Amino acid sequence: MARFMDVHSGFVGVTEQQLEEAHKRDLAIEADEGVHFERAWLDQETGKVFCLASGPSREAVLRIHERAGHPTSEIYELTVEVA
Repeated sequence: MARFMDVHSGFVGVTEQQLEEAHKRDLAIEADEGVHFERAWLDQETGKVFCLASGPSREAVLRIHERAGHPTSEIYELTVEVA
């Protein structure tokens, strides 16, 4: 299973609770595409949201985000990891 990091813009003024609600919308339908959203982070100052997911493809991640109401064109496959 591949891992992906995606970036959303335009979340200025979003609260932690609103981020959690958006994340839950992804979780509610993620199985439809074989995707799992592991975590989401918010930079309140810039309005950027970062999501870590695993799944079969970049397109599958995008489809879930689109259906959940927060599409993004910035989805990166994470092919190298170090600890």
